[in-house]
Amino acid sequence: MISSAFGAKGKVFVVNGQPAEQRVNYGLDVLTKALHQLGYEVQLASPKNLQRDQWQIIIEKSFDKKIKKEGFAIKTNDRKIYIKGRDASGLLYGCLELAERVAAKKALDANFQFTDAPEMVLRGACIGLQKPYYLPGRTVYEYPYTEATFPWFYNKKLWLQVLDSMAANRMNSLYLWNGHPFASLVKLKDYPYALEVDEATFAKNEEIYRFLTTEADKRGIWVIQMFYNIIVSKPFAEKHGIKTQDRERPIDPLIADYTQQSITAFVEKYPNVGLLVCLGEAMEGVGQDDIDWFTKTIIPGVQAGMKRAGLTAEPPIVLRAHDTDAPAVMKSALPLYKNLYTMAKFNGEALTYQRPRGAWAKLHQTLSSQGNVHIENVHILANLEPFRYGSPRFIQESVVGMHEVMGGNGLHLYPEASYWDWPYSADSLAGGKRLLQIERDWIWYKAWSRYAWKAGRDREQEIDFWSNTMAAQFGIGAVDGKRLLNACEATGEIAPKLLRRFGITDGNRQTLNLGMLMTQLINPYRYGLFTLLYEAESPEGESLATYAEKEWNGEVHSGETPVQIINEVRAHGDRAVRSIDSVQQLQKNRQEWLRLKNDIYSYRALAYHYAAKAEAALSVLRYKYSNDVKDLENAKPLLEESVAWYKKLTALTQQNYLYANSMQTGARKIPLSGSGGQYKNWREVLPVYEKELSIFKMKLDSLKNLKPGNTSKVQPLKNAEVKLLGNDSFYFIDSLSMPFADTSFAIRSFAPELKNLKAVKTLFNEQVARGTELTFINNKPVKVLVGFFKPQQAAFSRDTVFLKQPELETNATANEYGQADTRIANAMVIPGMPQLHVHSYEFNAGKNTLKLAKGVALILGLITADAPLRVYDAGLYESGNRKQVDWLFE
Repeated sequence: MISSAFGAKGKVFVVNGQPAEQRVNYGLDVLTKALHQLGYEVQLASPKNLQRDQWQIIIEKSFDKKIKKEGFAIKTNDRKIYIKGRDASGLLYGCLELAERVAAKKALDANFQFTDAPEMVLRGACIGLQKPYYLPGRTVYEYPYTEATFPWFYNKKLWLQVLDSMAANRMNSLYLWNGHPFASLVKLKDYPYALEVDEATFAKNEEIYRFLTTEADKRGIWVIQMFYNIIVSKPFAEKHGIKTQDRERPIDPLIADYTQQSITAFVEKYPNVGLLVCLGEAMEGVGQDDIDWFTKTIIPGVQAGMKRAGLTAEPPIVLRAHDTDAPAVMKSALPLYKNLYTMAKFNGEALTYQRPRGAWAKLHQTLSSQGNVHIENVHILANLEPFRYGSPRFIQESVVGMHEVMGGNGLHLYPEASYWDWPYSADSLAGGKRLLQIERDWIWYKAWSRYAWKAGRDREQEIDFWSNTMAAQFGIGAVDGKRLLNACEATGEIAPKLLRRFGITDGNRQTLNLGMLMTQLINPYRYGLFTLLYEAESPEGESLATYAEKEWNGEVHSGETPVQIINEVRAHGDRAVRSIDSVQQLQKNRQEWLRLKNDIYSYRALAYHYAAKAEAALSVLRYKYSNDVKDLENAKPLLEESVAWYKKLTALTQQNYLYANSMQTGARKIPLSGSGGQYKNWREVLPVYEKELSIFKMKLDSLKNLKPGNTSKVQPLKNAEVKLLGNDSFYFIDSLSMPFADTSFAIRSFAPELKNLKAVKTLFNEQVARGTELTFINNKPVKVLVGFFKPQQAAFSRDTVFLKQPELETNATANEYGQADTRIANAMVIPGMPQLHVHSYEFNAGKNTLKLAKGVALILGLITADAPLRVYDAGLYESGNRKQVDWLFE
């Protein structure tokens, strides 16, 4: 047995050749603690005072070109151990490596030789200074740094725990996400009123920010502050009578000056902090404005801050390739500023596939080929939360894909779950206690960090490593550790496969683990299907609808099929439960073990729920072609089975989780809206699925007894009383009506609700060049019906003709007027034009203006806000009407 008595193993003398380097001193502190725990006495010494037979650890900076940046070499010669590093970070990592090896062997080793260096240039995690809800009087991304909103931000003990954990995992970057952090961190002489916090809070922000950046630097961690564009502070907006965010407004000189001065002041004050710039979401779309804002506002702001701070080296700027044409922005920016990085999402806001393809992969490849470091962003993980995720195999394969497919050489890692609720997980504990994410999700952070350091590790050796690591966590033997690893890797397949084959979107508007409505499974286009999920973030394969059509037509199936995934996720769930149940002798961390085991059982219930519901969906889709009620009868027991499994899932989560999704706002749409924090757990959603089953049974019975001609007549919507201001004019929706004053396009057919609505005649070419603006006066609240054309085009190809329909994947304010959801899909046929989907914008009584960005769309009418506007798919196509079966569940 190893004695922990001080000095029981003798003395170790340390010669530190870099005493002024804080990173080296931190590494030595960690190494010293490890040696103390094994009974060694550690003492600093000079080379002149050492004896030959004494243990010596010698820290030296190396100029050996074989040692890469942040790399190190550990070599022993008798009882001398040399740690050599290319730089201070390399020496830090050398000390950490030796500390781990000593702890594992429980003694110093005279024959130890090891050289290592990271593969990825940046290996970082992010923390969001954001909340699951909007603050009073504010909207998305607007969260000033205050103790009331973020008490944990001022907790130094927590920060040290986070930073120590990152250092142990060899992470070298920490991203802080916030919409507009500057008004909490700097004061501006020209805009003193822009400050969003009081003086006492401002002083605390300065103090904690300096503490954080200083402590991070000691651990070799670079702090990077993220911000959105264009957002201004609430006091600034109120002073000038503008919105804090207005996606449709052009670049304004006042706002540009305020933003530039904010960046200048920040760089001057915090010269060692990087900037992560998100051009998209809060400013309109993709185009010249993005380029101008980056090159004429942001970069000059940084350069002015450099001048004030006396910097000669450019602070790093990371450009986030989200809702912007990043290659075009970089092409214009690189001649002006060299120290630029790019970042893009790996699998959207989910984890679905290890080797993305198509247009999404091409975007990453284009960015990584420009000469700068390209960072892969593992973002949000909306399909994983809230359950624990710990599949080292899937994670390793993903990092390999980042290198081989995307050309990425950096990792930016989101929390595995509960991003909006940092630092806590969603687990429900007795007495209202909360688990910390960095403690609960240790496998998540350790696995991504391990493979960001080195991706191509031997699979068999990795099985041994993780089996032993997991065994140590719970005090079980290596054999049981392998069983636990087997369970984690089996459940690790379920959520990625379910989303990539049955999902609506790769974004956080869908909470996969709350399930999906039948209408979402059988008619995803009605819910704004994000086709990139299937075209790039999944292996080649078939959707439910495609599979059903091919099956009916007797065609050969290709790629990954729904039936394949149905069978595989059931098998994964069964394998995981068998593996976890076979572990018997547990020695420690029993409560966490029980929570982990419950997650594995929950994953199996989720897999079986989706599998049965997807099988039911295939039977319903078959009915579209067969018109045989027997197909619907076959679907009934499957739908019943899916509800039964959902009840089991509800029971498993009832006492164990506070919520399923940490974003509890109207931006979450699928399976149901999260507005007001509703439908955030399984208990709230279960009655919806029970009602769905009940409606289907009723419709099935009715269908069996339906008499010919027994159909209900649709009532047209009624026009609201409004007065148009300006030169706009109305026309009535009917066959052969012409919606544009400058083209000959004419309406052929339309959803019956739209007949005789007073639509607004527009100019096709004017919409393309300048967008659309409609000002009107209404005495009562109204809904403006807007038709968006949906052309077939490659992902990320920029449509210069048609206005993009509201899309929460790229625009967080896309539901500001309730416009995000499609109300009537495939609602109108205009020969020569793409499919048209109807959305609605809600306005209160008064004088209002509807602003639409550049691109062609139709303003189809203004109706009273309480008018019955049913949500459905009209099934109108130029090639002919197509049968829909959504009505069976509504």
